[in-house]
Amino acid sequence: GTLITFEDENAMEQPVVSGIAFNRDEAKLTISGVPDTPGSALRILKPVSDANIEVDMIVQNVGEDNKTAFTFTVHRNDFKRAQEVLRGVTAELGAGEVGGDTKIAKVSIVGVGMRSHAGVATKMFEALSNEGINIQMISTSEIKISVVIDEKYLELAVRALHSAFELDKAGVEESA
Repeated sequence: GTLITFEDENAMEQPVVSGIAFNRDEAKLTISGVPDTPGSALRILKPVSDANIEVDMIVQNVGEDNKTAFTFTVHRNDFKRAQEVLRGVTAELGAGEVGGDTKIAKVSIVGVGMRSHAGVATKMFEALSNEGINIQMISTSEIKISVVIDEKYLELAVRALHSAFELDKAGVEESA
């Protein structure tokens, strides 16, 4: 059977950030001057996939003159191999150079219903901005918001987000 009851508005999904996760084992690859045409993403990522290299975050920006920049992250151990694969792809596509960065980290805030509540991403971005931390990439889902930043700011970012979302207070209250 079905139980019909009143919903407590306070029990509804709240924009609660329950934790912070990070990964410093990633690297970023960017191809500049990619033709902004259907199939370009496939032509870039299929050879990477065929080389059994897992891709995490992907960002494609619309550029000028029907060219775009295509950026994605891989595990640091796969960086050099992915870079080699991409050199062949860029020649085939008529794209620009392959750039990369192995000194990045991914920081995520994790919680329930964050995407459906205004202000959670803004609070994250504000905390990072206040510490002078530049965001290089952003990815969102129902349960997390992830950003790629310079690895040297990882600890500072985690501390700033911990404070901004009052996770230090939640831990103290649970311990008491």
